[in-house]
Amino acid sequence: MRSLPNSWVCLYPQDDTATSKAVTLSPDNRGLAYADGFFTTMGVMDGLILWADYHRQRFISHADALQLDMDCEALLAVLKIYAQQLEQGMLKLVVTRAAQDIRGYGYAPSESGSACEIWLKPAVMRVSTAVQLSLPDGNLVPMQPNASAICLFSQIACLPPPLAGLKSLSRLDNVLASGELQRIKAEPLAANVKKSLSEGLLRDMSGHWVEGTMSNVFYQLADEPLCESETCSSGHKGVDNNHENYLTTAQWYTPSMDQSGVAGVMRQVIIDALSTTEYPVVIRSLSDEDLPRLTRLFFCNALRGIMPITSLTLLSGDIVDFQSA
Repeated sequence: MRSLPNSWVCLYPQDDTATSKAVTLSPDNRGLAYADGFFTTMGVMDGLILWADYHRQRFISHADALQLDMDCEALLAVLKIYAQQLEQGMLKLVVTRAAQDIRGYGYAPSESGSACEIWLKPAVMRVSTAVQLSLPDGNLVPMQPNASAICLFSQIACLPPPLAGLKSLSRLDNVLASGELQRIKAEPLAANVKKSLSEGLLRDMSGHWVEGTMSNVFYQLADEPLCESETCSSGHKGVDNNHENYLTTAQWYTPSMDQSGVAGVMRQVIIDALSTTEYPVVIRSLSDEDLPRLTRLFFCNALRGIMPITSLTLLSGDIVDFQSA
């Protein structure tokens, strides 16, 4: 079995030497020029792609939304071969529309207009599975250590229906938001900002809180506002902190992706897993008024699984404390 490349490879279109030499990205590539495409990042464990069926659905839905011609079944079969060789790590896939004869943004109303280029980068890395949470459907999800989060001033774009929720290549709003989070981490921390800061909560341009810089968000709410003081504490007695019951003992909400954000793979995994339980996930906007009423919150993505949050620093500097996972 041949060794995996340490750089990007072009899966399609591909000639006989494409896997044995460095592949050069043309400046005419529409992903580079116009962000005309999408990407997905897949965890690999024991030679298997995590949540492969969900990534397959992303291929299908994104190709349909962007009017790209992809053989999704054949693509997944190739990716599974790479996963077997990688054993442990990450596969990053980028799909772009093929270069067009038409100048500018437009693309041909023909087969050439929907043709695409498919790029892949395998990377060896350890997918943390020290603690795993069993979902109601029997699947296991990695559970990261407790951490803290902060509300960011950066905002993400509201998008038209064909684009909202897609993991498109146009991610400048997330780039700037991630930059803000890194600057906060690099600054001397104020006394009320915990050192375990790991993620930032983002609003869209309508003012609703939608997602993290690299993840989706789920939350629980108290029935009544919890405090009026500068520092809020939402810890409640009687909440079961057993990991096995973390997702099933109370109502979870997650913001809609209908106008902004990325409808992540792990987000859908959790929604589906809880769909037949006593508390199926409710799609609900998260507003400024809700933040002091939060009792639990976690971020999630397909690589890291669930990231439980123990405190959230608001834009005002106040802190909402949660039950730990």
